[in-house]
Order: sequence, then structure tokens, then C-alpha cells
Amino acid sequence: MIPGPVPVPQRVRAAMTRQAINHRGPEFGAAYAETVRTLKTLFGTANELYIISGSGSAGMEAGIANFGRDRSIVSLVNGKFGDRFAKIAERYGTVTVLDSEWGTPLDLAALERELEAGAEVVTMVHNETSAGIRNPAPEVGKLARKHDALFIMDGVTSIGGDDVRMDEWGVDVAVVGSQKCLAAPAGLAAIAVSDRAWDRISEKRPFYLDMAAYRKSGKGTPMETPYTPAVPLFLALHEACKIIDEEGVDARIARHCRMADAVRAAAKAWGVDLFPKLDEHHAYSNTATAMRIPDGITDKDLRGTVKKFGIEIAGGQDHLKGKIFRIGTMGSVGAQEILATLAAVQFTLKKSGFKAGDGVEAAAEVLLG
Repeated sequence: MIPGPVPVPQRVRAAMTRQAINHRGPEFGAAYAETVRTLKTLFGTANELYIISGSGSAGMEAGIANFGRDRSIVSLVNGKFGDRFAKIAERYGTVTVLDSEWGTPLDLAALERELEAGAEVVTMVHNETSAGIRNPAPEVGKLARKHDALFIMDGVTSIGGDDVRMDEWGVDVAVVGSQKCLAAPAGLAAIAVSDRAWDRISEKRPFYLDMAAYRKSGKGTPMETPYTPAVPLFLALHEACKIIDEEGVDARIARHCRMADAVRAAAKAWGVDLFPKLDEHHAYSNTATAMRIPDGITDKDLRGTVKKFGIEIAGGQDHLKGKIFRIGTMGSVGAQEILATLAAVQFTLKKSGFKAGDGVEAAAEVLLG
């Protein structure tokens, strides 16, 4: 129950066990094309979308390397992965980092000042799982379009588990990773690109992550990748997308939101503080809930005891180690896993001397509602 990698359904695991197929043949091309169709719905886009053999970070780097090279970039940071995006950007462009404390609102006024001064690209993590906060993509997209800047968005932990509307929000490049809300194995990234971004693609591009090469191969018949892909992972993602189609995108998003609501209801009943600080533009993450560890309880006691039940939850990263714990609510999990996790946490809190209310009951009411 961590914020990814998530448990992989049996059908998806089985898809990787079949005999190898020709990645230049029609069977692979059809699977690739069908996967792209489902992903476009999850991205909320009619833009071209391609799949890279590489993690979500490879997708982030592809976005910067192809569309941000030698440009002035503003990186919005309020968590670990926003910081990673800024570090990637620094390899390719001239970067201004707009830093907020992890889990606190981004400074949109400062962003507008940078855009007015001529910034050409904005990077942002939509759903910052390190702090459990969802950042304001619509507002950032509106500012970027107002000043004719490209908006590159990390949707690694929101796409497939929360409402994402790439085209409506004015996102020019969006990225997802396979091992999060899609409930597929780690190792693939999908990247969607707007016409505005294609018009501004860099002439000096990386070799393996050259989006122009992915575009050329992807437009062929059958649909292909420019270089040998991780075929078993593609077939697994194809199967994961079939499961998504069967559930329905709206139903899947609603399930993710309901699970996160249940965890937040449990935290309130326990008397445990949620970590993020919100304003009118920011919200709690619907795929990872971050909570403060109560005084007198150590991270080792909390997560260590929960793990004795066979359940793994996440701790804080970097300077938040020992200060927060996080429960992932993404992928193919449901009420059974949520209630088991919350029961283990509740037991641990009480065993540690914390006077917790009945969070399990509060969560159950949400899940049944």
C-alpha cells in the first residue's frame, strides 16, 4: 500500500509470460495502438501519445530534452518529484526554481512574474506523492498559455487514478509511469505531446529519447517504436489497459477518490493530522495520503508493526523521514485492502499509546456510501 509500484493483477502478470513476439509485426503494433487509445482517454487528450521503454523519470527527461533544451524554464517545486523535475531541467536549460516547503501551495504569483519576464517553459508535478498534495494544473496551464509558454506536466501518479484533462487544462507535454495508477509493472512511460510543443521541438535531441523518432515510428503501419521495446512490459500494459476499459475510466477515477476519502476519514477519526497545507487552488492527493506521525511514535514502530501484518506503507522521504507516513490508494486495490491497512495502522497507533478514534468504521462508512 505504498505510492507505487502497486500490486499487479494476475492477468497482467500472465501477459508477460507468453513467448516473445516480433516487435515489428502486426500483433505488437495492434497491442501498442490499443494501449495508446486507452491512455489518451486517461490523459484527457486528442494529442499524439507514445510509449517509451523507461520509467516515469525517462518520460520526464524526454519532455525536457525535446521541448525545453536551451530554453528558460521555471520549475515549480513543493516535493521530491518537483525537485527531480527541476534537476532534470538544469541539465538542458536555464532554470529558475520556485521552491515552496514540501506539501505547501505553489507560488502562482511568482510564476506569473517569471512568465512576464520571458520564461518559455513551466514544469510541474501534478500529484506530489512525497507530500500528499495535488497541484493546480488548470491554473498553471492558464498562466502558461497566457504568456505563450510550454507547460510540461508530470502526471505519473495522477493519470489513471484521478481526473486529468490535458487538453482542457492547456498542458503541452504530459507523462505517466506504468507502475502507479495503471497497475502495470514498472519500466514504461507514456508521453503525450501537443501540436504547440511539436512546433517547438529542439533540433538537438537525445538519441534514445528522441520524440521525433517515436513520432515517425508510431505513425507507421503497424505502429512501432524506433528502437527495440520492452515487449513483455508492453503486453502487460496492454492487458492493464483492457482492465481499465472493463472498469470504465469514470468508475476507476471515482474508486480512487473514494479510497482516498476513506483514508482521510480514518485520519480524522484517529485524530491524526494530514500533512499538506492547502489553499483554494491545491487539494489533497487522491492516490497517496500523507499524515504526520503522532508525537511519541517512531517511524520504525509505526511502519514496522504494520508490516508484521503483511502490509507495507510508506514513510517520509529525505527531510520528512520519521515525520510522516503515507498510504497509497492507487491501482487495482479496493475496500478490502483499504480496511485491512487502516485496521493495522489503528492497532499500531493504539498499541503505541495514541488515543485513536475508530478510523476503520469511519472509512467503512465512506466506502459503503
